[in-house]
Amino acid sequence: MPRGSSPKRERQYEHIKESAKKRGENTKRAEEIAARTVNKERARSGEAQTASRTSLQDMSSSRRGGQRSHSGAQGPTYDQLYADAKRRGIKGRSSMNKKQLQQALGH
Repeated sequence: MPRGSSPKRERQYEHIKESAKKRGENTKRAEEIAARTVNKERARSGEAQTASRTSLQDMSSSRRGGQRSHSGAQGPTYDQLYADAKRRGIKGRSSMNKKQLQQALGH
């Protein structure tokens, strides 16, 4: 986290990082996701000294995450399904497509 970040942003960072790890991301990728998300939120709320145009004009991270959640039109992403299959130890998962993973997982 950047120097001077608030306790709220620290908690947000840890929460996002742990959530990404539970979805099957490795630690480095989870930290990257958390840092990018928190930095974008800091820019949107005016806490950051600099902000990219995309950070200010794009939809918020929380809204985008909600659109890609399990209740979305297409359900979980391929990566989410693959991580779930890996956790459950499903054989042959690496050669399965999204539909096959959904069937194997009983979705």
